[in-house]
Amino acid sequence: MHKLTLAISIIFIAFLTSCSVEPEPISYGDDQCDFCKMGVVDKAHSAQYTTSKGKQFKFDAIECLIREIDAPEIEESDLAFILVADYSNPGEMIDASTATYIISKAIKSPMGAYLSAFSNADDAKTTVAESGGEVYDWEGIKAQILKK
Repeated sequence: MHKLTLAISIIFIAFLTSCSVEPEPISYGDDQCDFCKMGVVDKAHSAQYTTSKGKQFKFDAIECLIREIDAPEIEESDLAFILVADYSNPGEMIDASTATYIISKAIKSPMGAYLSAFSNADDAKTTVAESGGEVYDWEGIKAQILKK
């Protein structure tokens, strides 16, 4: 009986660890934007989200991600991960809800919104002080991009 319990425990643990939902790395130059269908090549402006079931969606620009998750059938609270590239560390993905965003005409982004994300708010503010622009949080940048 002890061996049966041990075997069931091992199978259960293996099942739990094999079902974890994690974002996949973006394959720059190979992945295509799920919103605009352009190639994802810019490591400083890319973005992605992962559903709670593990389905991956990748974007060439943060503004494409924002427009995609604004769709009525997508509930932001149902997504396991929403990540944006850290402009200060290209290729490093950070939590979209805690990032600091800037729109600065001095920094071009792939879709022309001049939108960049920073993991460090002080870096964002320094960039705006040097190059001009506006600083936003997650809710603010979504409202700005989705102006209709």
